[in-house]
Amino acid sequence: DRDGHAAAVLDGSGRTILTERLAARGHGAAVSPDGRRAVVFARRPGRFALVLDLDPTRRTRAARFEPPPGRHFYGHGFFSPDGRLVYATENDYDAERGVLGGYDLGAGHRRVGELDTHGIGPHEAVLMRDGRTIAVANGGVATHPEYPRRKLNLGSMQPSLAYLERTTGALLDRVAPPPRLRRLSIRHLVEAEAGTVWFGGQYEGPKTDRVELVGRHRRGDDRLDVLPAPPSVYEAMRGYVGSIAASRDGTKVAATSPRGGRLTVWDTRSGEVVETRRIADVCGVAPGERGFVASDGRGRVWIGGEAVRGGGQVEWDNHLAAVPSAGGPAEAAA
Repeated sequence: DRDGHAAAVLDGSGRTILTERLAARGHGAAVSPDGRRAVVFARRPGRFALVLDLDPTRRTRAARFEPPPGRHFYGHGFFSPDGRLVYATENDYDAERGVLGGYDLGAGHRRVGELDTHGIGPHEAVLMRDGRTIAVANGGVATHPEYPRRKLNLGSMQPSLAYLERTTGALLDRVAPPPRLRRLSIRHLVEAEAGTVWFGGQYEGPKTDRVELVGRHRRGDDRLDVLPAPPSVYEAMRGYVGSIAASRDGTKVAATSPRGGRLTVWDTRSGEVVETRRIADVCGVAPGERGFVASDGRGRVWIGGEAVRGGGQVEWDNHLAAVPSAGGPAEAAA
Protein backbone atom coordinates (compact mmCIF):
# COMPACT_ATOMS: atom_id res chain seq x y z
CA ASP A 1 0.00 0.00 0.00
CA ARG A 2 1.02 3.66 0.00
CA ASP A 3 2.60 3.31 3.44
CA GLY A 4 4.96 0.51 2.37
CA HIS A 5 4.95 -3.04 1.06
CA ALA A 6 2.75 -5.90 2.25
CA ALA A 7 1.34 -9.32 1.40
CA ALA A 8 -2.43 -9.68 1.65
CA VAL A 9 -4.93 -12.52 1.70
CA LEU A 10 -8.40 -11.82 0.31
CA ASP A 11 -11.66 -13.71 0.60
CA GLY A 12 -13.92 -14.57 -2.33
CA SER A 13 -15.55 -11.13 -2.30
CA GLY A 14 -12.24 -9.23 -2.39
CA ARG A 15 -12.22 -8.34 1.32
CA THR A 16 -8.81 -8.37 3.06
CA ILE A 17 -8.60 -10.99 5.83
CA LEU A 18 -4.84 -10.93 6.47
CA THR A 19 -2.08 -8.38 5.86
CA GLU A 20 1.61 -8.87 6.63
CA ARG A 21 4.23 -6.17 6.15
CA LEU A 22 7.23 -6.83 3.88
CA ALA A 23 10.66 -5.25 4.14
CA ALA A 24 10.64 -4.51 0.39
CA ARG A 25 8.59 -5.29 -2.70
CA GLY A 26 7.22 -8.79 -2.93
CA HIS A 27 6.37 -10.49 -6.20
CA GLY A 28 4.62 -13.88 -6.38
CA ALA A 29 3.29 -16.43 -3.90
CA ALA A 30 3.40 -20.23 -3.75
CA VAL A 31 0.42 -21.90 -2.03
CA SER A 32 0.53 -25.37 -0.47
CA PRO A 33 -1.73 -28.07 -1.94
CA ASP A 34 -3.93 -28.06 1.16
CA GLY A 35 -4.23 -24.27 1.19
CA ARG A 36 -2.86 -23.91 4.71
CA ARG A 37 0.44 -22.21 3.90
CA ALA A 38 1.70 -19.64 1.43
CA VAL A 39 5.22 -18.43 0.72
CA VAL A 40 5.62 -14.89 -0.60
CA PHE A 41 8.87 -14.26 -2.49
CA ALA A 42 10.82 -11.03 -2.84
CA ARG A 43 10.97 -9.30 -6.18
CA ARG A 44 14.27 -9.75 -8.05
CA PRO A 45 16.96 -9.31 -6.75
CA GLY A 46 15.46 -9.70 -3.29
CA ARG A 47 16.57 -12.24 -0.70
CA PHE A 48 13.57 -12.83 1.57
CA ALA A 49 10.72 -15.31 1.56
CA LEU A 50 7.83 -14.95 4.01
CA VAL A 51 5.82 -18.00 5.15
CA LEU A 52 2.16 -17.30 5.99
CA ASP A 53 0.02 -19.66 8.07
CA LEU A 54 -3.40 -19.57 6.38
CA ASP A 55 -5.19 -21.86 8.87
CA PRO A 56 -8.48 -20.03 9.63
CA THR A 57 -7.82 -20.26 13.37
CA ARG A 58 -4.42 -18.54 13.08
CA ARG A 59 -3.77 -16.60 9.85
CA THR A 60 -0.42 -15.13 10.72
CA ARG A 61 3.24 -14.80 9.75
CA ALA A 62 4.91 -18.15 10.47
CA ALA A 63 8.54 -17.77 9.37
CA ARG A 64 11.03 -16.03 7.11
CA PHE A 65 13.96 -17.54 5.20
CA GLU A 66 16.65 -16.49 2.74
CA PRO A 67 18.68 -18.08 -0.06
CA PRO A 68 22.39 -18.82 0.53
CA PRO A 69 25.16 -16.40 -0.47
CA GLY A 70 25.54 -16.11 -4.22
CA ARG A 71 21.82 -16.58 -4.91
CA HIS A 72 18.77 -14.33 -4.98
CA PHE A 73 15.11 -15.00 -5.61
CA TYR A 74 13.39 -14.27 -8.91
CA GLY A 75 9.98 -13.95 -7.27
CA HIS A 76 8.20 -17.26 -7.91
CA GLY A 77 8.05 -20.80 -6.55
CA PHE A 78 5.84 -23.84 -5.93
CA PHE A 79 5.26 -26.61 -3.38
CA SER A 80 5.99 -30.31 -3.67
CA PRO A 81 2.87 -32.53 -3.83
CA ASP A 82 3.11 -33.39 -0.12
CA GLY A 83 3.54 -29.74 0.86
CA ARG A 84 6.84 -30.31 2.63
CA LEU A 85 9.23 -28.69 0.16
CA VAL A 86 9.12 -25.28 -1.50
CA TYR A 87 11.04 -24.77 -4.74
CA ALA A 88 12.10 -21.20 -5.58
CA THR A 89 13.42 -19.77 -8.85
CA GLU A 90 16.85 -18.34 -8.13
CA ASN A 91 19.83 -16.69 -9.80
CA ASP A 92 23.32 -18.15 -9.43
CA TYR A 93 24.49 -14.77 -10.59
CA ASP A 94 28.27 -15.19 -10.68
CA ALA A 95 27.90 -18.26 -12.90
CA GLU A 96 25.01 -16.72 -14.93
CA ARG A 97 23.00 -19.87 -14.25
CA GLY A 98 19.40 -20.40 -13.25
CA VAL A 99 18.53 -22.78 -10.42
CA LEU A 100 15.57 -23.99 -8.39
CA GLY A 101 16.38 -23.92 -4.69
CA GLY A 102 14.60 -26.49 -2.52
CA TYR A 103 13.62 -25.59 1.06
CA ASP A 104 12.30 -28.05 3.64
CA LEU A 105 9.53 -26.32 5.59
CA GLY A 106 9.40 -29.25 7.99
CA ALA A 107 13.07 -28.83 8.94
CA GLY A 108 13.35 -25.17 9.81
CA HIS A 109 13.16 -24.02 6.18
CA ARG A 110 16.58 -25.51 5.55
CA ARG A 111 17.80 -25.40 1.96
CA VAL A 112 18.24 -29.03 0.93
CA GLY A 113 19.63 -28.59 -2.58
CA GLU A 114 19.08 -27.07 -5.99
CA LEU A 115 18.21 -28.09 -9.53
CA ASP A 116 19.77 -26.55 -12.64
CA THR A 117 17.09 -24.98 -14.85
CA HIS A 118 19.31 -25.30 -17.96
CA GLY A 119 18.93 -21.65 -18.80
CA ILE A 120 19.48 -18.08 -17.63
CA GLY A 121 16.92 -16.06 -15.72
CA PRO A 122 14.30 -18.59 -14.61
CA HIS A 123 11.33 -16.47 -13.63
CA GLU A 124 8.27 -18.63 -13.03
CA ALA A 125 8.26 -22.41 -12.58
CA VAL A 126 5.26 -24.66 -12.00
CA LEU A 127 4.79 -28.27 -10.98
CA MET A 128 2.59 -29.97 -13.52
CA ARG A 129 -0.41 -32.10 -12.60
CA ASP A 130 1.53 -35.36 -12.85
CA GLY A 131 3.44 -34.28 -9.71
CA ARG A 132 6.76 -35.20 -11.33
CA THR A 133 7.39 -32.69 -14.12
CA ILE A 134 8.51 -29.11 -13.53
CA ALA A 135 8.00 -26.55 -16.28
CA VAL A 136 10.40 -23.59 -16.11
CA ALA A 137 10.24 -20.27 -17.94
CA ASN A 138 13.89 -19.39 -18.56
CA GLY A 139 13.66 -15.74 -19.51
CA GLY A 140 17.17 -15.71 -20.97
CA VAL A 141 18.10 -12.32 -19.50
CA ALA A 142 21.29 -12.20 -17.40
CA THR A 143 21.23 -9.93 -14.35
CA HIS A 144 23.46 -9.28 -11.34
CA PRO A 145 22.53 -7.76 -7.95
CA GLU A 146 25.32 -5.19 -8.25
CA TYR A 147 23.30 -3.78 -11.18
CA PRO A 148 19.81 -4.48 -9.79
CA ARG A 149 17.53 -3.78 -12.77
CA ARG A 150 20.02 -3.82 -15.67
CA LYS A 151 19.74 -6.48 -18.37
CA LEU A 152 23.27 -7.54 -19.26
CA ASN A 153 22.98 -9.77 -22.34
CA LEU A 154 20.15 -8.61 -24.58
CA GLY A 155 22.29 -9.12 -27.68
CA SER A 156 22.83 -12.81 -26.92
CA MET A 157 19.83 -13.81 -24.79
CA GLN A 158 18.48 -17.35 -25.20
CA PRO A 159 15.03 -17.78 -23.66
CA SER A 160 13.62 -21.28 -23.32
CA LEU A 161 10.87 -23.40 -21.83
CA ALA A 162 12.47 -26.31 -19.97
CA TYR A 163 10.99 -29.43 -18.38
CA LEU A 164 12.73 -31.07 -15.42
CA GLU A 165 12.13 -34.27 -13.45
CA ARG A 166 11.33 -33.10 -9.93
CA THR A 167 13.25 -35.62 -7.84
CA THR A 168 16.41 -35.94 -9.97
CA GLY A 169 16.54 -32.62 -11.80
CA ALA A 170 17.03 -34.43 -15.11
CA LEU A 171 16.33 -32.31 -18.19
CA LEU A 172 13.36 -33.92 -19.95
CA ASP A 173 12.82 -31.43 -22.75
CA ARG A 174 13.71 -27.88 -23.75
CA VAL A 175 12.34 -25.69 -26.52
CA ALA A 176 13.08 -22.12 -27.60
CA PRO A 177 11.10 -19.46 -29.47
CA PRO A 178 11.66 -19.25 -33.22
CA PRO A 179 14.70 -17.16 -34.27
CA ARG A 180 12.62 -14.09 -35.07
CA LEU A 181 11.44 -14.12 -31.43
CA ARG A 182 14.77 -14.78 -29.76
CA ARG A 183 14.26 -11.58 -27.74
CA LEU A 184 10.92 -12.79 -26.39
CA SER A 185 11.76 -13.42 -22.74
CA ILE A 186 9.49 -16.26 -21.53
CA ARG A 187 8.44 -15.10 -18.08
CA HIS A 188 5.15 -16.56 -16.85
CA LEU A 189 3.43 -19.87 -17.43
CA VAL A 190 0.54 -22.07 -16.37
CA GLU A 191 -0.66 -25.59 -17.14
CA ALA A 192 -4.13 -25.32 -18.66
CA GLU A 193 -5.39 -28.55 -20.21
CA ALA A 194 -3.48 -31.50 -18.77
CA GLY A 195 0.01 -31.50 -20.25
CA THR A 196 -0.33 -28.21 -22.13
CA VAL A 197 1.72 -25.28 -20.83
CA TRP A 198 0.69 -21.74 -21.75
CA PHE A 199 3.23 -18.95 -21.47
CA GLY A 200 3.42 -15.19 -21.61
CA GLY A 201 6.51 -13.25 -22.67
CA GLN A 202 8.11 -9.84 -22.39
CA TYR A 203 9.71 -8.60 -25.59
CA GLU A 204 13.21 -7.14 -25.23
CA GLY A 205 13.56 -6.02 -28.85
CA PRO A 206 12.69 -2.69 -30.51
CA LYS A 207 9.47 -1.12 -29.26
CA THR A 208 8.32 -0.67 -32.84
CA ASP A 209 8.20 -4.45 -33.40
CA ARG A 210 4.78 -6.11 -33.23
CA VAL A 211 5.26 -9.67 -32.05
CA GLU A 212 3.24 -12.49 -30.50
CA LEU A 213 3.44 -12.56 -26.70
CA VAL A 214 1.37 -15.63 -25.75
CA GLY A 215 1.86 -19.24 -26.74
CA ARG A 216 1.55 -22.85 -25.69
CA HIS A 217 3.51 -26.09 -25.78
CA ARG A 218 3.04 -29.78 -25.13
CA ARG A 219 6.04 -31.93 -24.23
CA GLY A 220 7.36 -33.78 -27.24
CA ASP A 221 6.56 -31.02 -29.72
CA ASP A 222 9.73 -29.68 -31.31
CA ARG A 223 8.64 -26.04 -31.28
CA LEU A 224 6.64 -23.53 -29.31
CA ASP A 225 3.22 -22.64 -30.69
CA VAL A 226 3.08 -18.83 -30.58
CA LEU A 227 -0.52 -17.74 -31.00
CA PRO A 228 -1.72 -15.26 -33.59
CA ALA A 229 -4.24 -12.61 -32.61
CA PRO A 230 -5.81 -9.56 -34.22
CA PRO A 231 -3.10 -6.88 -34.60
CA SER A 232 -4.84 -4.62 -32.10
CA VAL A 233 -4.53 -7.22 -29.32
CA TYR A 234 -0.75 -7.50 -29.19
CA GLU A 235 -0.26 -3.84 -30.10
CA ALA A 236 -2.33 -2.87 -27.05
CA MET A 237 -0.25 -5.15 -24.77
CA ARG A 238 2.86 -3.11 -25.60
CA GLY A 239 5.29 -6.04 -25.68
CA TYR A 240 4.60 -7.09 -22.10
CA VAL A 241 2.68 -9.87 -20.33
CA GLY A 242 2.69 -9.38 -16.56
CA SER A 243 0.85 -12.52 -15.46
CA ILE A 244 -1.01 -15.53 -16.85
CA ALA A 245 -3.62 -17.88 -15.36
CA ALA A 246 -5.92 -20.72 -16.39
CA SER A 247 -9.59 -20.97 -15.48
CA ARG A 248 -10.59 -23.69 -13.04
CA ASP A 249 -12.01 -25.86 -15.83
CA GLY A 250 -8.96 -25.31 -18.04
CA THR A 251 -10.98 -23.98 -20.99
CA LYS A 252 -9.73 -20.38 -20.79
CA VAL A 253 -6.39 -18.65 -20.21
CA ALA A 254 -6.07 -15.00 -19.22
CA ALA A 255 -2.98 -12.84 -19.77
CA THR A 256 -2.53 -9.37 -18.33
CA SER A 257 -0.51 -6.40 -19.51
CA PRO A 258 -0.02 -3.63 -16.94
CA ARG A 259 1.84 -1.54 -19.51
CA GLY A 260 -1.04 -1.74 -21.93
CA GLY A 261 -3.86 -1.84 -19.40
CA ARG A 262 -5.33 -5.01 -20.91
CA LEU A 263 -6.67 -8.35 -19.71
CA THR A 264 -7.00 -10.74 -22.65
CA VAL A 265 -8.69 -14.16 -22.57
CA TRP A 266 -7.92 -17.07 -24.91
CA ASP A 267 -9.95 -20.22 -25.57
CA THR A 268 -7.58 -23.12 -24.88
CA ARG A 269 -9.10 -25.40 -27.50
CA SER A 270 -9.17 -23.04 -30.47
CA GLY A 271 -6.26 -20.86 -29.39
CA GLU A 272 -8.31 -17.78 -30.27
CA VAL A 273 -8.88 -14.57 -28.35
CA VAL A 274 -12.42 -14.54 -26.94
CA GLU A 275 -12.37 -11.46 -24.71
CA THR A 276 -10.34 -8.29 -24.12
CA ARG A 277 -10.89 -5.88 -21.25
CA ARG A 278 -9.42 -2.43 -20.64
CA ILE A 279 -8.20 -2.26 -17.02
CA ALA A 280 -5.58 0.37 -16.26
CA ASP A 281 -2.38 -1.08 -14.71
CA VAL A 282 -3.84 -4.59 -14.40
CA CYS A 283 -1.33 -7.32 -13.52
CA GLY A 284 -2.49 -9.91 -10.99
CA VAL A 285 -4.81 -12.63 -12.28
CA ALA A 286 -6.00 -15.94 -10.81
CA PRO A 287 -8.89 -18.36 -11.31
CA GLY A 288 -12.03 -17.86 -9.23
CA GLU A 289 -15.47 -19.38 -8.86
CA ARG A 290 -17.09 -16.61 -10.92
CA GLY A 291 -14.42 -16.20 -13.56
CA PHE A 292 -10.98 -14.67 -13.41
CA VAL A 293 -9.99 -12.55 -10.41
CA ALA A 294 -7.73 -9.62 -11.32
CA SER A 295 -6.02 -6.78 -9.46
CA ASP A 296 -4.63 -3.46 -10.61
CA GLY A 297 -2.35 -0.66 -9.49
CA ARG A 298 -5.32 1.58 -8.65
CA GLY A 299 -6.36 -0.70 -5.80
CA ARG A 300 -9.23 -2.40 -7.58
CA VAL A 301 -10.11 -6.10 -7.47
CA TRP A 302 -12.08 -7.47 -10.40
CA ILE A 303 -14.16 -10.66 -10.40
CA GLY A 304 -15.59 -11.82 -13.71
CA GLY A 305 -15.39 -8.34 -15.18
CA GLU A 306 -16.92 -6.51 -12.21
CA ALA A 307 -14.93 -4.26 -9.87
CA VAL A 308 -15.82 -5.53 -6.39
CA ARG A 309 -13.30 -3.35 -4.61
CA GLY A 310 -11.58 -0.14 -5.55
CA GLY A 311 -9.50 2.82 -4.56
CA GLY A 312 -8.43 3.42 -0.98
CA GLN A 313 -4.82 3.35 0.09
CA VAL A 314 -3.94 0.09 -1.72
CA GLU A 315 -1.99 -0.20 -4.97
CA TRP A 316 -1.90 -3.88 -6.00
CA ASP A 317 1.49 -5.00 -7.31
CA ASN A 318 2.37 -7.96 -9.56
CA HIS A 319 0.63 -11.25 -8.78
CA LEU A 320 -2.36 -13.09 -7.33
CA ALA A 321 -2.39 -16.78 -6.36
CA ALA A 322 -5.53 -18.84 -5.78
CA VAL A 323 -5.78 -20.53 -2.37
CA PRO A 324 -7.56 -23.92 -2.15
CA SER A 325 -10.15 -24.01 0.63
CA ALA A 326 -8.58 -24.67 4.04
CA GLY A 327 -11.80 -24.56 5.99
CA GLY A 328 -12.18 -20.80 5.71
CA PRO A 329 -13.00 -18.04 3.22
CA ALA A 330 -9.49 -17.42 1.87
CA GLU A 331 -9.65 -17.07 -1.90
CA ALA A 332 -6.50 -15.38 -3.20
CA ALA A 333 -3.15 -14.09 -1.98
CA ALA A 334 -1.49 -10.99 -3.41
